[in-house]
Order: sequence, then structure tokens, then C-alpha cells
Amino acid sequence: MRNAKQTAERRRRHPAPSAARAPRPATGPFPGIAVATVTARRATGALTSRAARWITGSLSAMTAKRSLDLTLGSALLLLTAPALALTALALAVRPARDGEGVLEREIRVGLGGHPFELRSLRTRRLRLDLLSRLPHVVRGELSLVGPAPLTPDEAALLGPAAGHWRQSVRPGLTGLAQVRARSGMPWDEPALLDAHYAEHHGTGLDLAILAQSVRIPLRAALRGLRRPGKAHLSDTDHRLPGYSGAE
Repeated sequence: MRNAKQTAERRRRHPAPSAARAPRPATGPFPGIAVATVTARRATGALTSRAARWITGSLSAMTAKRSLDLTLGSALLLLTAPALALTALALAVRPARDGEGVLEREIRVGLGGHPFELRSLRTRRLRLDLLSRLPHVVRGELSLVGPAPLTPDEAALLGPAAGHWRQSVRPGLTGLAQVRARSGMPWDEPALLDAHYAEHHGTGLDLAILAQSVRIPLRAALRGLRRPGKAHLSDTDHRLPGYSGAE
């Protein structure tokens, strides 16, 4: 009997641990608010993760493009600096016409719709007017490859869609529309080509456009070096003087 009393006393002082209870559902005046809050947090986290991945990809692409502009643009500026300086000197000593200066200054619309003053030499020889814009590339106002820079009036005429992608990329010294301008194909409209470039631009495409931009003027220059009066094979110029098909 005494042992039974001692056992009961120990059980009273040290009760056995109860089984773990399952978590009770949220209660309160609005029991569905807790569940909705958790769901919203998960959805927000997923959207934030997708947005972060998209921003990271865009920044990495823009960083690669900007790196190409800085390295290649700076190298081209150093190589062409003597020719640009001599051209500027020649333009400075020539007789002025109607107050024209060495540089042509125009307001153009850049990245994000921000206007800037575009400066270029008043010459078209050897494309020195385009090469004189290389300081804009180094400063980040232009890119080596991109859509042609528009004036504010031209930019105001664009629709919402065209205006959006135009503001998402820097204008360039050359572009897809410039190298395909003489193809004559109906799908090679400048606006369509610029929109295609804005959607698919990358380092590989930029290098291909730059190579094509160099090849076209070089080929034209080589053609211009041909001796004047050199005979070319055609349907008429290889015939002897006085020749008639009726004979």
C-alpha cells in the first residue's frame, strides 16, 4: 500500500508529457486573411525573382555593349585623332561661308529620351563626319552601333511603341538600317530594321554590323581607284565604233 501511494505521489508531481498537438488553424474575425497574406508573399517573391533575373540579364548585355563602345571607341578615336585634327585645321583656315564653323551642332535625342548636342565635322570625305562623333561614344551619348539619332521633332512623330524601344537603346554611329539601306527589299525599311536591332541586339550582331560598315566604304573606294576610261564588259561598250546590229 505504501508503495502504491509513493507511485501515485510521483505521478502527481511529474506528469507524463502529453502528445504533440497539431498546429491549430488561424482564428480571428477574418480567418482567410492569414492564408491570403502567405499566398501574396509567395507570388511577390516569384515576381521579384523574375524581375531580378531580367534586370541582371539586361544589365549584363548593356555592360558588354558599353564595354565594347569604350574599348573600341577609344581605340578608334586615338587612331583617327591625327586625321580629325588635320581636317579641323583645314576647315578652320578655309574662307567662312555664312558663318559656318568647323563643327556642325545639332540637338538629338539619346538614351531614355534625353536630348544632347551632337557635334560633327562639316565634311563628308572618308566618313570623317561620322568618325568625329567618336567622343560622343566614349562619353556614352552614342553607341558604335544603334539606330540613327533623331531630332526632337522626329522623335515626337513616333508612336508609343516605337518611342519606347527607341528610348531603350543608345543611337549609334552606324546601324542595321544603314548597312541594309541599299538592298531594295521591302522588309528592309529603316524603321523595321531599327526595331529588329533594338529587340535582338548583342555583341555578335554589333561586330557583324561594324564589319559590314567598314567593308562597304572600302569597296566603294576601291572602285573609285580604277583608272578613268578603263573598259568594262557590257552589252554595248565592248563593240567597235560604228558597229550596228543590223549588219
